[in-house]
Amino acid sequence: MNIYIVIPAHNEDHYIGKTLQSLVEQTLLPKRVVVVNDNSSDKTQSVVEEFTLKYSWISLVNSESSDIHLPGSKIINAFNKGFESLDDNYDIICKFDADLIFPNNYLEQITSHFITNPKLGMASGFCYIEKDNNWIIESLTNKDHIRGALKAYRKNCFEQIGQLKGSMGWDTVDELLAKYHGWEILTDETLHVKHLKPTGKSYNKASKYLQGEAMYKMRYGFWITLISSYKLAYKKGKFRLFRDYMSGYFKAKSNKTQFLVSKEEGKFIRDLRWKGILNKLT
Repeated sequence: MNIYIVIPAHNEDHYIGKTLQSLVEQTLLPKRVVVVNDNSSDKTQSVVEEFTLKYSWISLVNSESSDIHLPGSKIINAFNKGFESLDDNYDIICKFDADLIFPNNYLEQITSHFITNPKLGMASGFCYIEKDNNWIIESLTNKDHIRGALKAYRKNCFEQIGQLKGSMGWDTVDELLAKYHGWEILTDETLHVKHLKPTGKSYNKASKYLQGEAMYKMRYGFWITLISSYKLAYKKGKFRLFRDYMSGYFKAKSNKTQFLVSKEEGKFIRDLRWKGILNKLT
């Protein structure tokens, strides 16, 4: 299976070299890797160019955008620019962050999962962060969700879900739409990926309302948004986030913000969410 990888990178000169080095050391090499230098003001471009000189299958795309790091739109816009530079001869398309170190069997194992299960639409490993000189599982990682940092899609699934949405919540709605179209999701807990920069570290303060907005745009409705907001705020250990998430939801509702999914898809998503909530209560 041909693996194509797109890596958006904004001021990642401390990390991108380690990410690319872990990819060139894979037991199964990707066919193409595109790094999108997204308006970086550091040495990201020069670090990537060193790899492009050594490996013909690694390329660089320079992109201009805002310095404001809002989750969703900025990174997906960069991904799309990289994706547009590729041809159509891929079987698996990956969106990876620029601050990851992959075990050397990562791509081989992910590909094996796709080959073994024709119904598998998305797959990933687990993210680990360094704390007190130990690598521990990142708090937002769980077996039911593929982190936005390391997405791998089967081509047919990627096309059926309409590719990636330029909005906060893109890495949840993609999974929900994949399930809507009958695809399965897999997380392989044996694949430990080192996440060098914790999620959300560079997000702009304005992004705090976008989580609730995303829940509105996914047609969660009030009660699922309430439960999901509380759960996420609790998981992050910051109750004030619950207030921010709910404010974002009501602002989006008041402004009649455009939905990311259709009414039919929204009903499927709500039914799926309620099923998950009820299963955890029983």
